[in-house]
Amino acid sequence: MAQARSGLVGELYLRLLIVEDERDLRSALETTFREEGYAVDSAADGEQGLFKAEGNEYDAIVLDLMLPKLDGRQLLERLRKTKKTPVLILSARDTVPDRVRGLDTGADDYLVKPFERIELLARVRALIRRAAGAASAKIELGDIVLNTALRTISRAGAPIHVTPREYALVEFLALHRGEIVTRTMLYEHLFDEGEDNLSNLLDVHVSNLRKKFGKDFVVTRRGQGYLIDV
Repeated sequence: MAQARSGLVGELYLRLLIVEDERDLRSALETTFREEGYAVDSAADGEQGLFKAEGNEYDAIVLDLMLPKLDGRQLLERLRKTKKTPVLILSARDTVPDRVRGLDTGADDYLVKPFERIELLARVRALIRRAAGAASAKIELGDIVLNTALRTISRAGAPIHVTPREYALVEFLALHRGEIVTRTMLYEHLFDEGEDNLSNLLDVHVSNLRKKFGKDFVVTRRGQGYLIDV
């Protein structure tokens, strides 16, 4: 897997599940996505992967096909009975019938191993955008513009520095513009399973965003959650 860095800023995205039994590749994928700022959970076999996929809210799943206990297609078939989470199959099976079968089973995209890191990241970004109904890589909030491909935020054309977590919070709220997003939803989408003190972390990030974008940029609905309605 190619390791070329994009060198772009504002890297945190949303929450992913990686289901891959080969330990070195799973570790490399975890590192790749965490370096880009994603919150990442992982599973080493199909049964564990299905358990996590059904029990948590992920923005995308990266799924190997050849898994112990439950193969990737079986996992996907069962998952599709209850969830529409975007799924990218990542497999060494490279024939046209393999790709067609994977897509027909319910996958949203299919990438053959070995692969380029930048292509993997771009495909996952595209899956998340499509699932949120945002075909364009740019989201405009008045004079504030998010570029989800570059993972940057600008205001009136001038870049605004945000931390990876701050970017993720803005992007998630922007993808649900005008909707109240509960604290629970934010915990589930922006933090991985190993993190603690989530309530305090979320409050800190919201406070920092208000300092950078104005006190009314992120609106609090007491007892309900947050929203951006610019």
